[in-house]
Amino acid sequence: MTKPIVLASASPGRYEVLRRTGIPFTVDPSDCDESLDAATPEEHVMTLAMRKALAVASRHPDSIIIGADSVVELDGDILGKPGSSADARRMLGRLAGRSHRLLTGVAIVDSGSGKTYQGIEATLVHIRALTEEQLDDYVASGEPMGKAGSYELQGLGAAIIDRIEGDFANVVGLPIAHLARALEGFGVRMLESDLNGAETDG
Repeated sequence: MTKPIVLASASPGRYEVLRRTGIPFTVDPSDCDESLDAATPEEHVMTLAMRKALAVASRHPDSIIIGADSVVELDGDILGKPGSSADARRMLGRLAGRSHRLLTGVAIVDSGSGKTYQGIEATLVHIRALTEEQLDDYVASGEPMGKAGSYELQGLGAAIIDRIEGDFANVVGLPIAHLARALEGFGVRMLESDLNGAETDG
């Protein structure tokens, strides 16, 4: 019998990606402190992913907790969620016509045994060249607000992306192929018939 699985995230994108795998899980957002002075973007996402997972693990004994954190990285800088429309416009102006990395840190905690896992997935995203008017229109849509890097692949943001190299699901918020491999070490196998098609509770 697989232990209960808990997704430590309020992200609709992560919820939807995990839901589509068919494995049963519940959602319990961590609401932990996300302030961090990390040396690299990679350290940033892995540290925060583990922080989120550990915060939720304390509330779910003998469960498998999945934590994740994603950032857009360009020229070594982390482009997080915009604080204003002007901030979103500035970020998008930097991304337009260029390639950047979407990094997701993945953390898994078995709250019963104390076993943990940390990993990272990187996907290369190419943003098409955009006119000033197109940039203004996308910001005016409101979609960039609350999104890392000021864009969302699942919505209107798909129109500004030229191509993606790597895991598509990672850009949505959760690298499923990576996660599936890591979960096997915790006794969770996504491809098993008894998990396939199971309903989720979130």
